[in-house]
Amino acid sequence: MEIKILGSTKPDYELEKEDAIKFAGKAAGICYLPKTINELWDEDVEKTERRAKMTLSSGHHSVYDHPMYNLALVDVPKIIAMIINNEKMYTTSEKSARYTKMKVTPEEEKLYLKWIEKYKIEIQKNYPEIPEKKAIKLAQENARKLISIFTPSTTMEYTVSLRQINYIMHWFKTHVEKAPNTDFEKMLKPYLEEFNKCLEKLYIEDLNSNVKNRELSLFAKRERQEEYGENYCINYKASWDEFAQAQRHRTIAYEIKIPKEAKYSVPKIIEGTELEKEWLEDMESLKHLYPQGMLIEVNERGTAENFILKCQERLCGEAQLDIAIHTKEHLDKYLEKIKNTNPSLYEEMKQYGNGPRCTFKGFKCTSPCIFGPNKALTRLI
Repeated sequence: MEIKILGSTKPDYELEKEDAIKFAGKAAGICYLPKTINELWDEDVEKTERRAKMTLSSGHHSVYDHPMYNLALVDVPKIIAMIINNEKMYTTSEKSARYTKMKVTPEEEKLYLKWIEKYKIEIQKNYPEIPEKKAIKLAQENARKLISIFTPSTTMEYTVSLRQINYIMHWFKTHVEKAPNTDFEKMLKPYLEEFNKCLEKLYIEDLNSNVKNRELSLFAKRERQEEYGENYCINYKASWDEFAQAQRHRTIAYEIKIPKEAKYSVPKIIEGTELEKEWLEDMESLKHLYPQGMLIEVNERGTAENFILKCQERLCGEAQLDIAIHTKEHLDKYLEKIKNTNPSLYEEMKQYGNGPRCTFKGFKCTSPCIFGPNKALTRLI
């Protein structure tokens, strides 16, 4: 065996689009390799360019996944992160609104800061054992629901192939042209156009998915029927911030719809208290901005094995509470549906239904939470 490094990421180096095309052209030569890798890499530039041009026109675009770009997306709206993350082929490191205080618009700031303080008080009242620093971070996690998905406050590194970024740019262009001009779309489309403008130097007209008739995967095109078995399909309502957490499970497919009537997520720690009404009023006052706590309709599809992997991560005292609760509810429903129809899968899956992951056979927690196995899934925060 021989392993040869053909290229690698280099900090502060920007691969020119033309060089990326040549790199893909050489990769295309491997498919019909007559000699050796070294001879292919040393061939005349003109031959490489002809092959690259041929692959572009023929739709043989997979070779353009070899050249990679490390992009820094600074001050982008959360909705842009959710749209591109839903396309799967990426690696991202994203500033966390769970753990850091976010920069928001003046309209949001007053309420955001107000609720950080209110949640901090409620957390310390209900859980005096939680250190103040941790209480502040948990307060931020809940107050972020007030931040608009359109507020340009997200910073992320996004590593993606030349093909994928061009596909995304083409999908953005198509979406701007075809999507109806609803209130939501009127806010979204300028950001899609701005994204493309920022990356126009990487744009290749022929590097698109037209032949496969693909579009952005986030927005649902039809209703989907629930089912449970070796594969599953489930519909539920979740807040935008919960949905962004769910997207981390890249082996699972997600689609969303925005309901016509706005409703909002209420954090458990204020549910049923006098603060709930005040929270909903403040949420409603930001309705036109699409706050992250607004509920959306989510469709989730995947294999049983990948759902189990989700359980192994989200049934935890450190997981965001909303997604932990939903994962447990979906697991209970899954078990009920397959108990008589798929006994072998039921036996495999039921071991995850008795508590958080720290109770799972063979699991060893490397960073125990403050709630422990008895309270991890019944906590209020």
